Amino acid sequence: MRILVTGSTGQLGSALLKQLKGLDYQVKITSRRKPEGVDFTWVYSDLLSGEGLEEAVKDVDVIIHAATSPIKNSKSIEVDGFEKLLSKLHHIKLFIYPSIVGIEEIPFKYYKLKYKAEELLKNSSVPYTIARATQFHSFVENLFLSKPFFKRYIVPRKIKFQSVDVNEFARHLIDLVNKGPQGKLDDFCGPEIRTLREMAELKIKVNNETNDVLGIPFSGKLYNSLIEGKNTNPMQKKGMITYEDYLRNKLN
Repeated sequence: MRILVTGSTGQLGSALLKQLKGLDYQVKITSRRKPEGVDFTWVYSDLLSGEGLEEAVKDVDVIIHAATSPIKNSKSIEVDGFEKLLSKLHHIKLFIYPSIVGIEEIPFKYYKLKYKAEELLKNSSVPYTIARATQFHSFVENLFLSKPFFKRYIVPRKIKFQSVDVNEFARHLIDLVNKGPQGKLDDFCGPEIRTLREMAELKIKVNNETNDVLGIPFSGKLYNSLIEGKNTNPMQKKGMITYEDYLRNKLN
């Protein structure tokens, strides 16, 4: 089986390459920058301009599309560039699209673009599997709990996360390679739902910090959707590695 991984330098892309190492697949990787210390065949491509896409998708059976851009040029990458990519996939047996839980109910621009990409894929002739996950442990930590201010983690009060380990999700995606097109799958979520305050308290406990936590209220549709848990799915606790496990593994 010949597999292409897009976005090979990103967090999910890097996790996929680690999981694919040693498996019996012919693996090609593509990105704008060549990742260091990787033995797989690398091809330059740029979703923004479309350059290199033809060569990247040539002679592959399955694509795992880990390329994404949540901050810069999001529409150009997530939608416009995605359309360019789909137009070149007439020979593909399976296109695996990693996505995010609850994106149709969370009023956040990047999520709306991901949802639009899902719809583009569904309406194309490309055989596909859409695999949604909750936010990665590292995403939650880096976005909300990266550093305290004046000995306090300042967090939005009552926001909930069901964070999941990126390596577990990468293994889940690779397990889909030989299953053929599945359409939209059940969500792949972390093993527990915690408020951001609870996650901050866990970080303080695991790292033996002297910091405290200050929860502050916010307003708006985005904040309310996260309080309501639209980014979670308590019926789909498929991951095994908890946020506390993730924090302790970082210490080793």
